Amino acid sequence: MSKANSTSTRQREEEDEQGSAHGAAGEQLSTAPREERPDTGAGVPAMSVIGWVRWFWRQLTSMRVALILLFLLSLGAIPGSLIPQTSVDDMKVQAFKEQHTTLTPIYEALQLFDVYSSVWFSAIYILLFVSLIGCIVPRTGQFVGQLRSRPPGAPKRLTRLPAYTTWRTEAEPEEVRAAALAMLRGRRFRGHEVGDAVAAEKGYLREAGNLVFHIALIVMLIAFASGQLFKSEGGKLVVEGDGFSNTLTQYDDFKSGSLYDSDSLAPFSFVLDDFVGTYEKSGPQRGTPRTFEARVTYAEGADGAERKGVIKVNEPLVVDGTKVYLIAHGYAPVVTVRDGTGKVVSKSAVPLLPIDNNITSSGAIKVMDGYKDKNGKKTQLGFKAFFVPTFAGHGKGQMFSQFPALDFPVLALSAYQGSLGVDSGLAQNVYQLDTSKMKEFKDKDGELLKKMLMPGEKLDLPDGAGSITYEGTEEWASFQISQQPGNGWALGGAIAAIAGLAGSLFIQRRRVWVRAVRGADGVTVVEMAGLGRSESAKLPEELGDLSAALVTTAPVAPEKPAASTSTDGDGPDATNEAGSRPVQPAEAPAEGAEK
Repeated sequence: MSKANSTSTRQREEEDEQGSAHGAAGEQLSTAPREERPDTGAGVPAMSVIGWVRWFWRQLTSMRVALILLFLLSLGAIPGSLIPQTSVDDMKVQAFKEQHTTLTPIYEALQLFDVYSSVWFSAIYILLFVSLIGCIVPRTGQFVGQLRSRPPGAPKRLTRLPAYTTWRTEAEPEEVRAAALAMLRGRRFRGHEVGDAVAAEKGYLREAGNLVFHIALIVMLIAFASGQLFKSEGGKLVVEGDGFSNTLTQYDDFKSGSLYDSDSLAPFSFVLDDFVGTYEKSGPQRGTPRTFEARVTYAEGADGAERKGVIKVNEPLVVDGTKVYLIAHGYAPVVTVRDGTGKVVSKSAVPLLPIDNNITSSGAIKVMDGYKDKNGKKTQLGFKAFFVPTFAGHGKGQMFSQFPALDFPVLALSAYQGSLGVDSGLAQNVYQLDTSKMKEFKDKDGELLKKMLMPGEKLDLPDGAGSITYEGTEEWASFQISQQPGNGWALGGAIAAIAGLAGSLFIQRRRVWVRAVRGADGVTVVEMAGLGRSESAKLPEELGDLSAALVTTAPVAPEKPAASTSTDGDGPDATNEAGSRPVQPAEAPAEGAEK
C-alpha cells in the first residue's frame, strides 16, 4: 500500500515538474478557461494611425472586398432600373411622385430618383475602382516576376507528388533529359535542366486571364464614368417632310453630362422623307408591326453631300459618332383654320400622341396668332383633338382605333376661344389644352361644339367665327439623338472581361519534372511527376501522355532476373542517391501514370 502511495506521489511530482518546464507554452495549448487577471499595462500596444491606414488598405484591396463591392454595385443598379430616373424621363418621375405620395419623401431622401449620381452609388463606384487598382498593381508585378523566373527544380522525392510514374531504360540519363526537355518545349512548356532533372511549367495564361478580367472591369468603370460625364442625349419629333439640324435650339428636350461641351455637337442634318409602317392583319398577332422604318435624307457637316438612309428600331443612323435612334411613331392630322372672312389663318400637320397600341391618339390644336373674331378682335383658338386611324363606325362602340394602320381615319374636335395662356411666359405642354381662360363654342343645343371629321370634312364655328377643315393625315417619327463616347470602350471591356474570366477558370497551371539518373545496376531510372497549381482532374492523364511520348525515345529496359537486383540488403523499398525509389522491372509500366 505504501509502495503504491509512493508511486502515485512520484507521478504527481513528475507532472508538476513537466508543467513548470513547459511554462507559457503549456498555457497556450491548454483549452481550459483562463482566469481573468488585472491589466498590468503590458498588453498589446494599440495601432497607430498609420497602422490603421495600412489595415484599411489591405482590407480594401483584398479580393473578398472587391467581390462585395461589385455585388453592392449590382444591387445598387436595381432601383435605377425599376424606379423612374430624372436623368432618363422627368415626366415619368413627376407622374410617379403624384401617384405615390407616401413613398416619394423616402425615395427622395435615399436619392432613388437619381441613383447613378447619388452619393451612396458614387461611393461604391469609387471604392470598387480603388480596390481593383490596388489589387491589380501588386499582382501584375508578381506575374511579371514569374514570367522572368524559371520553373523551380525537382523535389527530392517525386513519389510524394499527386501524379507520378517511373520506368527503367537503357538510354543514357543525358539523352533522356535532353529528349524530355525537347518534348516538353514542343508541348508549349517552359522548361530547363536543373541538376539531374528537367523542370517545366505551363499555364501562365491563367494568371494573365485573371489580370485581364480585373483590368477589363476598370476599363468598363472608366467607360461608364466618361459616358455619364461627357454624354449628350436629346429627343426630336419630326413630321414627314420636315427636318432636323443638330443644334441645341432644334431639340424638343436635351440632357447632357456635367462635363459636356455643347460645341462638340456633331454637325449634321436630316429630313424625314417617309415613314413606312406595316402591321399583321390577322391572327393572334394582329396589329403587330412588321415594317417600322424611317427613310431619311441626311448630310454630314454644313456643306456635306446628301445621302439616303433608313433608320429602323435598334438600327440607328450613325453620323460622326452620333447615333440617331427611331423610338416612336404616330399620326399628325393636317388641318386648315379659317377666320370668318374665309382667310386661311393656319395650315399645318399637328402631331398627336398615341394612347394605346392601335395608335388611338389625343392632343391639342392651337391657333395663337392671326385669328380675329367677328368683331375684328384678335383672339386665340383651341381645339381638343382625338384621332383614330381605323374607326369602327358609328354605333359600334366607343371611338377607339381598331387597327394601327390608316384604314379609316377619323378626327374628333371640340372648339374653344380665348387665351391659350402661352403669353404668360410659363412652359406649357403642347399636347394639352389649358381651357381655364377660354370659352366653349356652343352648338345649337347650347352644348360644347364638337364633331367627328373624316378627311375633307370641316367643322364650322358658330356665328360666322370661321371653320377648321381636316385635310388629311401625315405620319411622324420620334428620334433620340445620342452621343456617348464610352460605349465602344465599355463593349471592349465587357468582351475582354469574359475572355479573361474564361481563361482564369479553364486554364490550369501545372508543373512537370523528369528525373533521369543511373541506378546501382547501371540502368537509367526515369521518374516523371506532375503537380497542379490548381485542382485539375486531368493532370494524371496529361502526365500519362507525356510519359508515353518520352517512352518512344527512352524505351523500357527488358526485365532482368530478380536476383540481380538484390545486393547488400537493398530491397525494393530502398532509395537511391537521387532520393527516388528504384522501381523493379515488374513495377515499371510501359506508359501511363500512377497516383
